[in-house]
Amino acid sequence: MTIEYGTRPAFPSEVRLSGLGLVLREWTEDDIPVMSELFDDPDVAYWTPLASPFDLGAARRYIEVARRSRTAGERLNLAITTDGGEAKGEILLSRVGWGAGTGSIGYAVGAAHRGRRLAVRAVQVMVEYAHSSAGLTHVYLEIENENEASVRVARAAGFGLTDAPPTVLEEKGRRLSLRTWAHTGA
Repeated sequence: MTIEYGTRPAFPSEVRLSGLGLVLREWTEDDIPVMSELFDDPDVAYWTPLASPFDLGAARRYIEVARRSRTAGERLNLAITTDGGEAKGEILLSRVGWGAGTGSIGYAVGAAHRGRRLAVRAVQVMVEYAHSSAGLTHVYLEIENENEASVRVARAAGFGLTDAPPTVLEEKGRRLSLRTWAHTGA
């Protein structure tokens, strides 16, 4: 895949990935109620940039923004499922920079579905997609040191902490210091 400076190829209009006992699929309007259940959670509100409260209106807006971002070639948001049915969380892949071949992965799993390695497996499937189909040579995660659950996911999915200085930003009224984890291929 050739990426020209200043352009981003669109992600395919429909993406469905499977592997490691998971099916990662597009969000649909039918998912709006379950999205609200998954993401209207104190941990999700604290550790992610998702709206809080995450009600039905927030879910509708989120799906609209996700579709626009995919079409623009910026980000791919997929529901994490075990069978293509009920969503248990989300995995997303964002292209970073213009033509840099670099991507960032983010994820959230609903409280009722944690502890089953869904995030680890979803990250592993998305890394494979990023390298094999999205044309990305470098994939990373940005995680706060205090987010122990995400640090465990990063390590289990084959990522290592880099020496890059933390990215510091303010979001939802709090200061974040995000450390960069690079995929090591493990």
